[in-house]
Amino acid sequence: MRFFCFLCLLLTSVAFAQTAHPAAQQNNPPQKNPAASQPAGKDDDEEQKEAQPKPAQSNISPDAAVITIKGMCNDDAATASASKTGCQTVVTRAEFEKLADAIQPNMPPTVRQRLAAAYPRLLLMAHEAQKRGIDKEPHFQQMMQFVRIQLLNQELNRNLQEQAAKVPEKDVADYYKDNSEAYEQATLVRIFIPKRKQIEAPKEGAKPDDLKAQEQAADDAMTKEAEALRARAAAGEDFDKLQKEAFEAAAIKSAAPSVNIGKMRRTNLPASQAAAYQLKTGEVSQVISDPSGHYIFKMVSKEVLPLEQVKDEIHTTLQNQRFKDALQGIQQSTTTELNEAYFGNAASGNPSPAPVAVPSRPKSGAASKDPSKTPPPEPK
Repeated sequence: MRFFCFLCLLLTSVAFAQTAHPAAQQNNPPQKNPAASQPAGKDDDEEQKEAQPKPAQSNISPDAAVITIKGMCNDDAATASASKTGCQTVVTRAEFEKLADAIQPNMPPTVRQRLAAAYPRLLLMAHEAQKRGIDKEPHFQQMMQFVRIQLLNQELNRNLQEQAAKVPEKDVADYYKDNSEAYEQATLVRIFIPKRKQIEAPKEGAKPDDLKAQEQAADDAMTKEAEALRARAAAGEDFDKLQKEAFEAAAIKSAAPSVNIGKMRRTNLPASQAAAYQLKTGEVSQVISDPSGHYIFKMVSKEVLPLEQVKDEIHTTLQNQRFKDALQGIQQSTTTELNEAYFGNAASGNPSPAPVAVPSRPKSGAASKDPSKTPPPEPK
């Protein structure tokens, strides 16, 4: 349809609002099961579904009129795929749904209502523009050519995504076998020793060197305490008891944190503490220090999650990699040279493509979820 491009531009904000996902939250080591703290009853998804307006239930036929623009006589069939009855333009249910599905598959009812409200105005303005011959002007033709390029780019990306999603089951199984460590889940306990012992406020007139020496002594005291606690932990002493003593040694009056950090994947641990994941069951780590303090870990248990539990995660990883490879295969097949005498020095090299104004077309169905803070290794 001739005015599809303009309608896409109008609905850009609407489409983005419907397809945008919340920013991924930081995956902090789990402390408690979140589900346990939520009251029984309807979950968030159920409440959101109930909040969505339901489409009108009717037996409207595909050929029935759903939009009627009275007073607009359309003599140019290219203006819209709409039938005419007297001095009016009619859009049928089939025509409207075809348009809506082209813009956004499974378009929510609220967005359909906005589309229905905007579309007649667009048709009217476009009809008037055609009467004035604006569509024959070189400026308009050039704009249409560029919008066509944008839409082709968008549709190619959609096509590549669809093809990338066709991941063979064998590839999923092979990836799981080759990267089993990425799907280990460990139960750990941890003692946290503050980096510095609490010190008294400096006396009035204290010299900077004296304060620095006092702080260094407080740091050294906790480093020494951490080594002593580690030796006792390796000897089998209770971690809860040792954690309380660590806070007492640091002169911290607040309650000590729990040593139970729950089950976690390798990617849940900060890089500075990754050595804890190499422990064998029952083994206690050496003191692991970083700018936040000192840590002592003990491996309680470790297991490899079954394939069925991580199947969707692996599928997403492989799908993303397949899409990336396909896109790079196309983009790297050419090189670009720009005339610096015309564009200036900033034009050297292969510039990044300019942002596209046309809204991306979302896939139908549920969106993929990022399973972890750090993605699993790329396919071998």
